[in-house]
Amino acid sequence: MSHLIAPSILTANFLDLRKEIEMINSSEADWLHLDIMDGVFVPNMTFGFPIIRLIKEVSSKPLDTHLMIVEPDRHLERFLAAGADMLTVHYEACTHLDRTIDTIKSLGMRVGVAINPHTSVQLLENVLPDLDLVLNMTVNPGYGAQSFIENSYNKIRQLRELIVRTGSHALIQVDGGVGLGNLSKLKDAGVDVFVVGNTVFASEDPLETIRQLKQL
Repeated sequence: MSHLIAPSILTANFLDLRKEIEMINSSEADWLHLDIMDGVFVPNMTFGFPIIRLIKEVSSKPLDTHLMIVEPDRHLERFLAAGADMLTVHYEACTHLDRTIDTIKSLGMRVGVAINPHTSVQLLENVLPDLDLVLNMTVNPGYGAQSFIENSYNKIRQLRELIVRTGSHALIQVDGGVGLGNLSKLKDAGVDVFVVGNTVFASEDPLETIRQLKQL
């Protein structure tokens, strides 16, 4: 499988969001990544259900929705109703992770689990066979345009080994500090899906940047 590119609108121009999404629609990107922050689990706030519904009306790409919120179980059905196609929750935010995964799957969405930079991949061993996606944060979550954490390569290789050993079909996704300079090395380490924010939306030619990211 060719690697997937999922531009994150966290660093898009929200005063002209329709134009930004339509640009992604016309690009070679595969998914549109939505970072949902509540100001509690992470020290930042983004947007909620009304904005997701509006994005869904415009986007031709699947909505890859990353929840950086406490008590995600309270809102799973509302994210589905708003238009989420994939829902990723944080290991660190879920008291009963199995139950959360089962609920997301029962709602018909693809399910992912995200882990923070300090969280061991080994903690996912028992749930990996049930996942479609593992999001390995390569920065501390909460803000865009952060620097990549170099130890992430080791974690990704460990995660790839664990996925193979458990017979899981989960894709490995990375988010944070990803760009043209490190995508190939991350791909070699085992990454399938790349979340890119500032690399795309700060580019003078976002469509060409996405094309180059897909070709690496």
